Amino acid sequence: MKAVRLHTRGGPERLIYEEAPTPTIGPGDALVCVHAVAITPTELSWSATYTTHDKTDRLPTVPGLEVSGLVEAVAPDVNGVAPGDAVYALTDFWRDGGAAEFVAIRAADLAPKPQSLDHVHAAAVPLSALTAWQALFDHASLASGQRVLIHGAAGGVGTFAVQLARWRGAHVIGTASARNAAFLRGLGADEVIDYTTTRFEDKVRDVNLVLDAVGGETLDRSWGVVKRGGVLVTVAGPMHPEKAAAHGVRGVFFIVEPNSSQLTQIAQLIDAGSIRPIVEAVLPLARAREMYEQGLRGHTRGKLVLWVTE
Repeated sequence: MKAVRLHTRGGPERLIYEEAPTPTIGPGDALVCVHAVAITPTELSWSATYTTHDKTDRLPTVPGLEVSGLVEAVAPDVNGVAPGDAVYALTDFWRDGGAAEFVAIRAADLAPKPQSLDHVHAAAVPLSALTAWQALFDHASLASGQRVLIHGAAGGVGTFAVQLARWRGAHVIGTASARNAAFLRGLGADEVIDYTTTRFEDKVRDVNLVLDAVGGETLDRSWGVVKRGGVLVTVAGPMHPEKAAAHGVRGVFFIVEPNSSQLTQIAQLIDAGSIRPIVEAVLPLARAREMYEQGLRGHTRGKLVLWVTE
């Protein structure tokens, strides 16, 4: 099969488009013929990209965490998934990903692809939508009428967070550049703060929840805008527990996990027209290096997707 692989740790310059062995499936696995894969540019710096669950080296390695395609084969012990099924999924971070014509994936992580989407747009959903879902609902228990501030609102996670928070009935405030203001209001944001000209803490007070996908100084400045008893959730990196205690706020850092049930609910919302994926650019798999380079430059609206099989 054709695949994009890294033979050594590094950035996009280490990506090689080449022939690779078709993966074999083990117990509980399905083999998926990948039609499209969305990229997460920072994954090339993650330890999980190059190691297994038991921390042994895993090279050469195939990146690409979000896939959409058709089931090619399943292990004998797999039920509920059959060859020919159109599926999408977030892959296990510690296994080879989907930047290839085939990927071996835990069958339990697969969910039916949204019927209203093609594979390119379906591939843009799993990681970002699951991150937003788990942040808002699992970790923060967002309720109707609450106020939520979303940093990086125009990015992959942010665009889903805006839509899901709006769907839940929250008052949604997003930080983004001015060029994305109308775009985010179209997704359901009630307010958009231009972070290039305005300090969000000068405009926002006493929100129930901050969802941070930026980190650094943005995260540090966010503690003071959450009301006591509120929640600050970040996916950008570990936080300092003492800051949460000092502000009377619950602080949460988490890493998204595959979840077939949640992907099924998300697909239903997509097919109902309640939320939609945002795709910034699409390139063929052979141009993966170019796409990762674009992603690392930042300021992407939504997701970057590689098509694999037409």
